[in-house]
Amino acid sequence: MHKTNLSLPGPDNTLRQTLPNGITVLARENFASPAVVISGYLEAGSEDEPLEQAGLSAFTDEVMERGTHRRSFAQLYEEVESVGASFGLGSGVHLTSFGAKGLVEQLPLLLDILNDVLRNPAFPPEQIERARGEILSALREQEHSTRARANRAFHELAYPAEHPYHRRVSGTPETITNITRDAMRAFHERYFSPQGMVIAIVGAVKATEALKAVTEIMGDWSARRPARSPLPDVPALAAISRQTIAIPEKTQSDLVLGWPGPPRRSPDFLSCYLANTVLGVFGMMGRLGERVRSQNGLAYYVYSRVDGGTGPGPWQTNAGVNPANVAAAIEMILDEVQRLREERITDAELNDSKAYLTGSLPLQLETNEGVAQTLTNIERYGLGLDYLRRYREIIMNITAAEAQTAARRWLDPQHYALAIAGPPDDTQSQ
Repeated sequence: MHKTNLSLPGPDNTLRQTLPNGITVLARENFASPAVVISGYLEAGSEDEPLEQAGLSAFTDEVMERGTHRRSFAQLYEEVESVGASFGLGSGVHLTSFGAKGLVEQLPLLLDILNDVLRNPAFPPEQIERARGEILSALREQEHSTRARANRAFHELAYPAEHPYHRRVSGTPETITNITRDAMRAFHERYFSPQGMVIAIVGAVKATEALKAVTEIMGDWSARRPARSPLPDVPALAAISRQTIAIPEKTQSDLVLGWPGPPRRSPDFLSCYLANTVLGVFGMMGRLGERVRSQNGLAYYVYSRVDGGTGPGPWQTNAGVNPANVAAAIEMILDEVQRLREERITDAELNDSKAYLTGSLPLQLETNEGVAQTLTNIERYGLGLDYLRRYREIIMNITAAEAQTAARRWLDPQHYALAIAGPPDDTQSQ
């Protein structure tokens, strides 16, 4: 039994309160520096957009940062940059994230700006076209990226067409070209609301004062969004789904091989997390790194990851290889997946991986940003404010058998999705 670290965020030193309009405020004091960080999210994302308007949510978020009914684009950034602060929005499948950072005396200003951007975007036509051009340019660049193309194809293979994980959050050139200002305004009006919104404030401000500031600035927001339908089912892969993509003038092939994995709330997620650490994370990228890269020199990089998330995020392996080594690298990756399912994880691997997972936690909490992001994730997945205090014991209690059982449940070397992007000669011959 390990002694609880009371210095970690917990219910005794982190304020949590939900306002009448649905905003949950999390506040933790840290007077070691004069800064304050705001991190949060609200429930609006690509999950909410029509298929024919793929990228609408991300496009809307991008333009929202570029002017409100109270502040022009220039005024917005003059106010922020003149005090050395920063702010921004981020787009995802399920959420729009937001954040800001500055000196503690700027907290009211930063909250006011975030409130203005989230509630009163003006969608200036000139900024829409400027953002459209930037997004289209980024999409064109992705067409020439072997990593981006392989990752995109993997999601299309692993998830049904009707599932939001099947498509790109950023949309396509065709959909971005046709998205209008009216579509953005309608999306914002329909989906941006304080229901389910979470905002964490960490830094040199009393928790009660942070709560008061959010209440005064955002407490009168009363918009409501429609309820979401359940995510479509994601059946287990019943065959090998494979796609090769030829990209001229490339000298490296990138591959993604994997499966739909466990949602973050799945009871065996942390067992999967530990098994994945053994497979492709610990040390020089786990068993995969040791065998595929170090022993056999078949990959420039190789690793595995299990995403979790609201829905069944992927459990995938990624590798960058010489085109001549694609087939051999795939064979070794699948062999290591099979070994994880069949051979008991050694005590040394288990203990090393547990030490890595528990030892890396304090590093994630070294900054106000890390604490704020961790608190929002804890809230998002309903883990409880005592989660960080329980985390070490949870990890240490996972057995080799539980990790192996989780691997057997989610990883199947006979049925998987595989995407390869690289030089034409390589991808056409595989």
